[in-house]
Amino acid sequence: MQHPLFKTALLSGATLLAATSLSQAQNADRKWGVSGYVTTLQYRGDLGSNFWNAHDLTYGGGLTLSRYLTKGLDINLSANQSTVRFPADGSFTFINGGQSTLTGRRFYNNISTFGLGFKFKLNNGWALKEDAVIQPYILLQPGFAYIYTQQFANYSNLNTVTSNYGSFDGQAAVGLTFRITPGFSIFAQAGQHVLLRDDDRFDGIDNNGTIFWDKYDRYMQFSAGLTANFGKAKDTDMDGVPDRKDKCPDTPSGVKVDVNGCPVDTDGDGVADYQDKCPDVKGLAALQGCPDADGDGVADADDRCPNTPAGVKVDASGCPLDADGDKVPDYLDKCPGTPAGVQVDANGCPLDRDGDGVPDYQDRCPDRAGPASNKGCPEIKAEQKKILNEATKYINFDFNKATLKASSYPKLEQMVQILNEYPDYSLSIAGHTDSKGDDNYNLRLSYERAAAARKYMLEKGIPAERIEARGYGETKPIADNKTAAGQALNRRVDFDPYLTGETNAAEVKYGPAPTISELKAEGKKLPGKKTTGTGAPRSRKAPAKRK
Repeated sequence: MQHPLFKTALLSGATLLAATSLSQAQNADRKWGVSGYVTTLQYRGDLGSNFWNAHDLTYGGGLTLSRYLTKGLDINLSANQSTVRFPADGSFTFINGGQSTLTGRRFYNNISTFGLGFKFKLNNGWALKEDAVIQPYILLQPGFAYIYTQQFANYSNLNTVTSNYGSFDGQAAVGLTFRITPGFSIFAQAGQHVLLRDDDRFDGIDNNGTIFWDKYDRYMQFSAGLTANFGKAKDTDMDGVPDRKDKCPDTPSGVKVDVNGCPVDTDGDGVADYQDKCPDVKGLAALQGCPDADGDGVADADDRCPNTPAGVKVDASGCPLDADGDKVPDYLDKCPGTPAGVQVDANGCPLDRDGDGVPDYQDRCPDRAGPASNKGCPEIKAEQKKILNEATKYINFDFNKATLKASSYPKLEQMVQILNEYPDYSLSIAGHTDSKGDDNYNLRLSYERAAAARKYMLEKGIPAERIEARGYGETKPIADNKTAAGQALNRRVDFDPYLTGETNAAEVKYGPAPTISELKAEGKKLPGKKTTGTGAPRSRKAPAKRK
């Protein structure tokens, strides 16, 4: 027989169990749990003992609603409906030496128990991990038992004595929980109940015992069942790992995480995959998880020079810095400040083909050695400079003409030889007159005499671009024109060498003067009248004087 109160509790519990049976969480996270189980009872008391006798058992069942409190403690409410009989197989057991007063007694009890239990778990992180597969526990459960009893005086007498009564009940049990999934487990439990009632109605015999174990009837309860947990664990970042286990509680939404709630790091380089540009290869955090084989701070995938020696400064492409752009990296460049565009050698230094210590880009004579003071060009020997400086004394013209006298040829030949010997030099020829006669006439005459000397040397094979002739007339005297001696000195043709490309030597000495070629190029008439004739040109101011 089952009590209406228990039937109501059992029906409600079964409905709750069905509603929560799909839960998939751990007890610590889904803090509520519902257990359904089967049970069998075994009696020990004044009539004898059926402990550990598995023959002809009776069965029952129950429900438990539990609440997780801490890693080591749960609290639960349980309801159980079971039956117990003695003897279990219908035979008689005699105790107390076979005294006839007990001969043939038997009983059948229907028991409903309700308890508030305290479950002490050993998978508390100290003995075992909380999510261990096997989870031992101890249960202490005070409660209340409602009993319907039928007692028989002997086996042949079917007259019974029935009664209903309630009693305070205490249970101590041990059990094992076997974790199947995070939300489901099975358990097996063995415990002993003591009915705290002095009238000893359970078996109908009172032995007037004075000690605890003799005074109160008791029975063992063996249970096995299934537990399903429900509830919702706090998961702030919604990554599927509850906050209590989440070592990275602020993981961005949608990021794949590991069992600890931290972003997955496939290559184990400390950079989470969602931030790792190279998730399958160990790399550096500073390079978003990508490797840098040469340690230059540029990821290998972007490094155009992946084998740069350690410690060498590199540019954004991972190649050694080349500050002067000469294609020799700074760490190998012995001349790191070379101007842009200058050709360099393997050491990054400007080329110096002639080895004179003057780099080609500064050397006016890159194929012929010369001192830096002369811009890398050979210096004209002193005796040859003397020939040039004194040539003016030996260059003579016909009277009042620009026609060279034969006596001038030897000296001109010497100058041709000098120019051939020093191909990096050019020659400035500047004609001058004294102050006698018309100014324009004097200017023309000075030009034509310089041009006559130039023509001679051109005919000897000197390139035209290396000789420049110009006339200054009477504007650049070197002596007093008031004396005959001074006038003689002022009537001269100067021969001054200078490095090709430099400023004309005559211009350096006397300032600018138009050259014959410049006058012709501009379409201007030469100053004065033609002086190649035999007569002196006329002047509005005065007749021309002999030159």
